[in-house]
Amino acid sequence: MDQSDLLADVSRPGTWPGFAAMCLGMFMAILDIQVVVTSLPVIQDALEIGADRMSWIQTAYLIAEVIAIPLTGYLTRALTMRGLFVIATGVFTIASIACAVSVGFTSLVVSRIIQGFAGGVLIPLVFSAVFLLFPPRRQMLPTTAAGLLAVLAPTLGPVVGGWITDSYSWRWLFLINVVPGVVAILVAALSLKPDQPRLDILRKLDWPAVALLVLSLASLEIALKEAPERGWTSGMVLGLLAMFIIAGLSFAWLTLARTRPVVDLSLLADRNFAIGCALSFTLGMGLFGSTYLMPFFLAFVRNHSAFEIGKIMLVTGIAQLIAAPIAVQLERRVEARILTAAGFIVFAAGLAMSCAQTRETDYAQMFWPQVVRGLALMLCLLPPTRLALAHLDPDKVGDGSSLFNLMRNLGGAIGLALIDTVVFSRGPDYAQAIMDKVKDGDPATASLLGLSVEELPSPGDPMGFMSISGDIEQLSVTWAINDAWAMLALFTVIGLLSLLLARREQASRVPP
Repeated sequence: MDQSDLLADVSRPGTWPGFAAMCLGMFMAILDIQVVVTSLPVIQDALEIGADRMSWIQTAYLIAEVIAIPLTGYLTRALTMRGLFVIATGVFTIASIACAVSVGFTSLVVSRIIQGFAGGVLIPLVFSAVFLLFPPRRQMLPTTAAGLLAVLAPTLGPVVGGWITDSYSWRWLFLINVVPGVVAILVAALSLKPDQPRLDILRKLDWPAVALLVLSLASLEIALKEAPERGWTSGMVLGLLAMFIIAGLSFAWLTLARTRPVVDLSLLADRNFAIGCALSFTLGMGLFGSTYLMPFFLAFVRNHSAFEIGKIMLVTGIAQLIAAPIAVQLERRVEARILTAAGFIVFAAGLAMSCAQTRETDYAQMFWPQVVRGLALMLCLLPPTRLALAHLDPDKVGDGSSLFNLMRNLGGAIGLALIDTVVFSRGPDYAQAIMDKVKDGDPATASLLGLSVEELPSPGDPMGFMSISGDIEQLSVTWAINDAWAMLALFTVIGLLSLLLARREQASRVPP
């Protein structure tokens, strides 16, 4: 059966159960990033891993994921949507078990690479399914469900990871995937209509293009990981960025010359698709950036545990749940460009509301910025998704979804690198400025440190400065984090400007 025929297949009883199973698989894959990140210190102690190698547990997953995403369209054509989902979910589940039973750094990283690649396939596959399983009139609800889970998982990750680590063992961070994985495989296999695989497509795989894609994306991810610490102008980072550009351009040249490319880059010639990808990139920066800055601040400045951080961050998730049905109704009545503009403006405002945090900022002060961001997120995802994908031919949706989701992940990766650069470069500068103010006996600085002017150490009192060094570091990091929030808000506004070039999509509107 041709993929376009799936559009008429909505009457099958298995459509919704099958789609729900696919959403469960995607939710697991996205959740797995955040549940692990909050518990890395526990894993480090348990497996006796050096601090200099710990970040690779996350980086390995993210590199594999970002490589898998653009290949999903090609793999879907070869293995079919149902077949690829079952295989990817099975691999993800087995790799999760392998992570849980890891006895050292090497076995854990290898398992994370396999897990990341399988998880990367699941994300764009679900967004493809929305437009392949449902006709235009019925796409709104599945789009909302997929979008809600995609943005809810990063928010729920910290509380789930913190609770599991505090209550059980770090190994359960991975074992929680087993039962949902098995359920998703069984439901999808029994519910989704099987198609005939085209394994001949795999035999014709353009291996040089795949190698260049892997080299380009891996170089970029490693460069982004190393840049904040080594500096953006260091030889290693510049070399990796040069490799990313050269390999990426070579990949594009090879791919555009193929009649059956691994990734259909020609889709970027479609103006609305390209703008949708730009908005997806912008959302990735804000979404992943905010879910990184909040735990960082709450852990370092407020000294909260992972579970406490997760509970505070639940506000965003609850706001997303409240906003979802409202977003559905608005999507039925308001043009995508207008909704997208409103969503990104409100989201930028929510980011900017966090720019004035103090050392005393906690749940109460974070409540309304989280509410604003949570209410806006669905409008930042649903209309751009339709803007990018709804008008594509069914045989183009797989590649389109892959590129659309890749841009969100790349936006997140670049956003996190820029955040680390801002925080770790401006933090020491702020600390030195605070020290100078303390030496001058500045009353305002004394108040920020919770001291009176009389309690400030004198310039010749090294022990006195040592006693307040922790307070100075917390204050300087708070200011640097505020700069990072401002940067995210600015990039969100800049990304919004791309909407000025978007065409109105009459065919993609869903009648009320």
